[in-house]
Amino acid sequence: MRNPDTVLPVAATRHCELGLVPRPDSVTVQPGRFALDHRTGLRAGPGAQTAAALLRELLTPATGLPLPPDSAGPITFLLAPGEEALGAEGYALTVRPEAVLLVAARPDGLLRGVQTLRQLLPPEALAAVAGGAQPRTPAAGWSVPCVRITDRPRFAWRGAMLDVARHFQPVAYLRRFVDLLALHKLNVLHLHLTDDQGWRMPIAAYPRLTGIGGRRTESAGDGIPHQGAYTRAELTGLLAYAARRGVSVVPEIEMPGHARAALAAYPRLGNRPGVRLEPWTRWGVCENVLGVHDEVLDFCRGVLDEVADVFPGPYVHVGGDECPRTEWERSPAARARIAAEALSGPAALHGWFLGEIAAHLARLGRRPLGWTDTGDELPPAFTALAWRDAEHGRAAALRGHDVIMAPYRSTYLDYPQSADPGEPRGQDGVLDLRGAYENEPAPAHWEPEAARRVLGTQAQLWTEYARTPAELEYLAFPRLCALADTAWSAHRDWPDFRHRLDRHLTRLGALGVRGRSPQSPTPHPQSPPSTPQSPLLTP
Repeated sequence: MRNPDTVLPVAATRHCELGLVPRPDSVTVQPGRFALDHRTGLRAGPGAQTAAALLRELLTPATGLPLPPDSAGPITFLLAPGEEALGAEGYALTVRPEAVLLVAARPDGLLRGVQTLRQLLPPEALAAVAGGAQPRTPAAGWSVPCVRITDRPRFAWRGAMLDVARHFQPVAYLRRFVDLLALHKLNVLHLHLTDDQGWRMPIAAYPRLTGIGGRRTESAGDGIPHQGAYTRAELTGLLAYAARRGVSVVPEIEMPGHARAALAAYPRLGNRPGVRLEPWTRWGVCENVLGVHDEVLDFCRGVLDEVADVFPGPYVHVGGDECPRTEWERSPAARARIAAEALSGPAALHGWFLGEIAAHLARLGRRPLGWTDTGDELPPAFTALAWRDAEHGRAAALRGHDVIMAPYRSTYLDYPQSADPGEPRGQDGVLDLRGAYENEPAPAHWEPEAARRVLGTQAQLWTEYARTPAELEYLAFPRLCALADTAWSAHRDWPDFRHRLDRHLTRLGALGVRGRSPQSPTPHPQSPPSTPQSPLLTP
């Protein structure tokens, strides 16, 4: 690996000057620029209208450019089903002094090309307009460089998980987060909606889930009550907003562990029905888990019915990991279930329970997702999110699971970005920018059959310590840029990424993203932060 300060060759420098993140598959910079003004029209062929509408929605408020429909307009968006080499999300973008042509085989490819076109404009074109303000008057000087870009992603699953169970986030921020994912060609928002500390999704058949399970008295001894839940309308609106940007939203409803908020709402679902609990106020793994009697299975099926009704995508995440067996070992109902199902003991209840859930999701036409921390606890129907380490992902793939790689050492963005004492409080340890960039979803030494099972990768933003949108964005950026780059592109070139990122940070600044400056000193990986959070740094 070259030193980050190495001078890049001229061709690479011209490529880096564009500062595109993630890196396109092929870029040729050509002389000249294409200028836009209030008369510049956009021609959208059949099936391309959604992408055209998205470009107008994203650009008009900041630039004042109306980009009106025009059958002879110099900007053309076309679907070309015959271009199968571009795949489901690839695109070809050609910018000449007199015209812009964006072509894709599928609609999602056009949406990815729209984000590249946005990045080619001056950073000010990405600036947000305050709510209620009128679009700006078109200004002189809007132009994009002449280029030829052919691009397609390496992995189909490129995502970020946002934990709204520990600390609730308003739906307005979820929309902003979707926009930031889409800008970086990340296509999955994984919403962690329930946990021991809170239940955020409304379930009509079980209103106490949010009424009681959505509130807790404090968080890790801070003495401050915390609550929050989404309405069904907010969630369906978020899904539509994300879909227009080519981002799918995957819900996570934890079971059978991480379920204390549900048990606080409905104690009869637990292994000690007479014991009244409250949503947990601490972090970590709670020993209170769902029971395994028939009423619990009916509850889970009813909840998942409503989840599937709100979330139309193919995947539903049901957690599935970190499920202590202590309560099952002591429960008469659990012993009865072990006997009835001819299981080997309490440990076998976990796989049996998840198998029942997988069967119900199959009846709903959905695929189950689950965390895997030991590599062998998920039934065959599950797609595995391997969070402990890469080898557990490899083991799951070799057993026949599709795998999404999420190893905590390179994808958990709640770890501090450096050992600087001014860093916000987080998990013990450090994940710096280069560590996030070096995340490799399918290592070269893996068997081909294992590598083929890797759907992609995603970042994790857990919120035990991050409470506000500003804190989340500080943790996410620029590390999420690094993950986006490696999820989309097969290229691995740290100096190239750093040069592109320097230009890209001006875009994030225009969007009001307050992330950590990558110019800070290199951290010491084994040194955890020791002081509470400080004011955010700007890029």
